[in-house]
Amino acid sequence: MSVFGPVVKIHPVVLASICDSYERRNEGASRVIGTLLGTIDKHSIEVTNCFSVPHNESEDEVAVDMEFAKNMYELHKRVSPTEVIIGWYATGFDITEHSVLIHEYYSREASNPIHLTVDTALQSGKMNIRAYVSAQMGVPGKTVGVMFTPLSVKYVYYDTERIGVDLLQRTRVTPSRTKGLTSDLSQVGGAAARVQDMLTTVLAYIEDVLSGKVTADNSVGRFLMDLVNKVPTISPEDFENMLNSNINDLLMVTYLSNLTQAQIALNEKLVLL
Repeated sequence: MSVFGPVVKIHPVVLASICDSYERRNEGASRVIGTLLGTIDKHSIEVTNCFSVPHNESEDEVAVDMEFAKNMYELHKRVSPTEVIIGWYATGFDITEHSVLIHEYYSREASNPIHLTVDTALQSGKMNIRAYVSAQMGVPGKTVGVMFTPLSVKYVYYDTERIGVDLLQRTRVTPSRTKGLTSDLSQVGGAAARVQDMLTTVLAYIEDVLSGKVTADNSVGRFLMDLVNKVPTISPEDFENMLNSNINDLLMVTYLSNLTQAQIALNEKLVLL
């Protein structure tokens, strides 16, 4: 639970990249560190990307390849100029003395950077993910220390990332821990089935409220009213015609794309003759 500060919003691709860096770490390395990229607004910090940074760490000292970090950030800016350095991450459960030194470097690259810890070793039985912001503490003119204050963490995703997350979740129920990609038609069918299940749940709740089995909740009623108002008023015949027209357009685009791919493949074979 955060004491103060913005909410840290983390995208799935960031967590996947951190776990991949940890699995590919050098032999003997206890943890990996890296740079966090994203955007900042008034009330939140959104972490959309990251990259690992080589470093050597011992009990007495820590050395970070800062030149590598600068070059990687320059390359990222060419692809995503809106993403800026917002902090850094480290795998592990605790904040060490070396974390303070690394945080000082990132304080020169970003204003009030965040520090993200990811427990990839699952020390507590699950992957704990925590975000911190630093604040100086001590007596003015005397020895000054650094205190890391926790921030609230929220997981968000784009629509394209949701597809990958859903696919990873389906691998949990398969013995081989693998799952192939489904076709577009299967995805549409699955989405329609989920919508039907949610509508069934809503109808069951409404019937229980009307029969007096469940006490009515005003907030739920407002959400349902807002949902009903968003449904356009259209006759079944017009809806069917509109759906069929869109399906025909989609099939035509699919046919033309397949035809184009066939022509390109044929042209490549003719050139090699």
